[in-house]
Order: sequence, then C-alpha cells, then structure tokens
Amino acid sequence: MTAAPGSSTRAKPPRPNDAPRGNAALKRVAFGVGGVLLLVALWELYKAVGPAEGVVVGDLTILPRTTDLAMPHVWDMITRLFGETGSGRNAVPVWSAVLEASVFTLGVAAVGWVVGVVVGMLLAVLMQRFRTAESAVLPWIILSQTVPLIAIAPLVRRWGSQLEFGDFTWENWMSVAVIASYLAFFPVSIGALRGLNSPDANHVELFRSYGIGWWKTLIRLRLPASVPYLLPALRLAAANAVIGTVVAEVSIGLRGGIGRMIIEYAQQASGDPAKTWAPIFGAIAVGLVAAGFIALLGVLLRRYRRGEVPA
Repeated sequence: MTAAPGSSTRAKPPRPNDAPRGNAALKRVAFGVGGVLLLVALWELYKAVGPAEGVVVGDLTILPRTTDLAMPHVWDMITRLFGETGSGRNAVPVWSAVLEASVFTLGVAAVGWVVGVVVGMLLAVLMQRFRTAESAVLPWIILSQTVPLIAIAPLVRRWGSQLEFGDFTWENWMSVAVIASYLAFFPVSIGALRGLNSPDANHVELFRSYGIGWWKTLIRLRLPASVPYLLPALRLAAANAVIGTVVAEVSIGLRGGIGRMIIEYAQQASGDPAKTWAPIFGAIAVGLVAAGFIALLGVLLRRYRRGEVPA
C-alpha cells in the first residue's frame, strides 16, 4: 500500500520495552534470596564440621563455637518464633512480641531519620550558599561523628529530662530519636552538599544571565541535580538511624523496642538459645523496611536519577 501524494509517512515511535527492567528486578530479587540461602547453608555447614570450641589461635577466637548454645540450628530459630514468651495470661507468641517491638523501634528511627534529613539538608544549603560557612561548619560535622554513641546517649537523656516548656514532658523515646538523627544527618549533609555543587558551571551561568535568583536556582537546578547524590545518602542515613535507635535503646534502657528486647532475651540464652535470635531478626526486618522506603522514594524520583553517585 502506497501513501497518497503529498502525504508523509511517519513511523510510529517504538513502545518502550519494559522486559529488561523487569528482568533486572527479578535478578535482584533472585540474588537477594540466593544470598540468604547461601548464608543459611554456610551457617549449617560450619555448625556441622566446625569444632565445638571454635577456632582459636593463641588466645584469640577466630571462629565461634558450634554448640547448640552458641549456634542454634536455623530451623530451631524459626520454630521458636512461633512459640510463646511469658507465662499465664501474659503469654504471647514470640513473633508477635518481636513485631510489636520492631514497630516501636521503626517509629522512633523514622522520627530520627526525618529530623536528621531536615538538619542535614539545611546544613548543606547553608554550606553551599556561603563558602565561609562550609569552611567553618564542615570540619565540625565530620568531627561530630568521632564521638562514641554510647557515651553521648546518657547525656542526651539527662539534658532532655531537664527541659521544661509548660506542660511539655521529655520522653525517653525522644532522646533515642535525637541519637538516631545525630547519626542520620551526617551522610545527608555531605551527600546533599556534593549534589548541590554538582550542576555544570555553564548551567549556573545561564541561570545567572537570565537574572534568576539564588532561591529559584536552588529549586529548579541544584535540588534536581542533587538527587543522584542524595538517594545513596538517604539510604545510609536510614541505616544509621536504625542502628542508632537500637544502640540508644540499649544505652538508656528504653523499654518497648528491639534494643531492650535483645538484652532481655540474651539473658535467657543459657536456657533458650534459639529465642535470643528472634529480636535480631526483628532488627533485620526494621532495616529492610527502612531500605524499602528509600527504594520507593527513589521510584518517585526516577526522572531525576540519571546515575547515582555512591555516598
């Protein structure tokens, strides 16, 4: 069939092929599941062939003991999740208690992450806007991460308990959230600063030549350009917030979270070693949920992800 004279034949643009993207997602899932199965296989293999007292070189233990007290079987850990904890009317399934503690820890970590992201972004914008501020603030940001977390957690709790604003009462979980934000703001501030400075000088000069002010340049140029740098920083901040929450719960003795549950269950390890691993699985689940949230955020910002830069 020939086209009529004077008419133009325009080829239809090919429809985007989503197969490669779907295959890549399946590969990532397969690698993730395969990694977990490999870890389980290595655990059981070492338990089967490893020495009961572990591998000791001199006075240093290189590999752990393989007794049931030190290394329970994986299936014993999973079975124990469906057993009960407590006694009498207070008895509940272990998985239910772990789930409740995980939700509590996740909520505190989320508050700390949000505060850390806000503080980190504000510091990054300040340092990008004023070079003097970068020279003055950046060394202190880096130095702040050298302070031991366990040392400052009790101080934050004591300082918070002394705050008085009318009927406002400082709760212990707020101290934990502050510790989580303390760890979360650092990668955000560094990653956002790199991203805000990433636009090409020609693009910045073009905005300046059109008389576009600093604020609009920030919104329309620098922030979109910072997404490839910011997303890895947000992932690292989420992981830091979860770690900071668990450690701070242990340090200040906050009840209701995974950190405190790990200590309580560890005290029962001599009589019920498989139960000790239940809150550890809960902490892993909290970390996976945090990572999944950042992945969802990356999907929403996919139009700006031209290529992520490691944090």
